[in-house]
Amino acid sequence: MEVTVESRTAVVTGAARGIGLCIAGKLIAQGWQVAGCDVSEEALSTAASKLGQAFHPFVMNVADPESVSASVTEMNACLQGIRCLVNNAGITRDSLLLRMDQSAWDAVLAVNLTGAMNVTRALLRTLLRAKQPSIINITSVVGLMGAPGQTNYAASKAGLIGFTKALSREISAKGVRVNAIAPGFIETEMTAVLTEEVRSDYLRRIPMGSLGLPEDVADAVVFLAGPSSKYITGVVLPVDGGLTT
Repeated sequence: MEVTVESRTAVVTGAARGIGLCIAGKLIAQGWQVAGCDVSEEALSTAASKLGQAFHPFVMNVADPESVSASVTEMNACLQGIRCLVNNAGITRDSLLLRMDQSAWDAVLAVNLTGAMNVTRALLRTLLRAKQPSIINITSVVGLMGAPGQTNYAASKAGLIGFTKALSREISAKGVRVNAIAPGFIETEMTAVLTEEVRSDYLRRIPMGSLGLPEDVADAVVFLAGPSSKYITGVVLPVDGGLTT
């Protein structure tokens, strides 16, 4: 990659599809350059064709420290103005705990929690030198309230909340804001496969009576990435239609 960009740059993991792709698009619409990271080179290529030259694809496996280090080194060499990190990459391997394979537990924790730590640690020196830097961790209401069949996912997202709060106390005095967004039930590929019965049950539990959209999460990211949130740190912002209120 031989591009040097002098601008506001955000690093978004899991950026090739779903909520991550929407976050990247919203940031680009607000004038950001986006370093979009994903494990799938093919999906990144598709995302780049949709989002244009402001989207800079990086193949990264967040669970692999060597992959993260290599990608971050490349980012720092060819992109300027990195001042925001959005830890969005996540997976699910749902199962009741009695039936859950160890590999399903390990994989979810490795991507959702350790992966966020890997990327944050690799970029932290860059962010500490940046102007008005921000770290935004995409957690989940499941990390706040739990869900049957998702002990691994709930543990990873609850851990990410703790990571957010602890890190904010470490580095906010150095000028880096650290916050989390906890999406509720959002219209994505994962919720599209829900049965009508399960979907109706979710809707009954949401005070606003509807599922959210990826754009709702992306709008919250834009707010926390920008100067309008300059005095906000260590916060978990639910985007859930009132589900956890």
